[in-house]
Amino acid sequence: MKWILGFYGIQLLILLLLIIGSWLIWDRRFKAKHGQQVPKGFVRTNEVSIDPTTNKKLVVYFNRETGERFYKEE
Repeated sequence: MKWILGFYGIQLLILLLLIIGSWLIWDRRFKAKHGQQVPKGFVRTNEVSIDPTTNKKLVVYFNRETGERFYKEE
């Protein structure tokens, strides 16, 4: 009986670690691509959107060399 509880306990622990780890990685990736300071090499585009969660206006900047996008809060 103990090994069954241990088996499911380890699986639950691994699942929780994966959920927490993926949340931290996702949050870091999103925050790196938007803010107030536009990095060098980025050019403003005509694309503007409203973030539905914060209702902030976001202007899109594009880096032609890397293909990355940056979202500046206005």
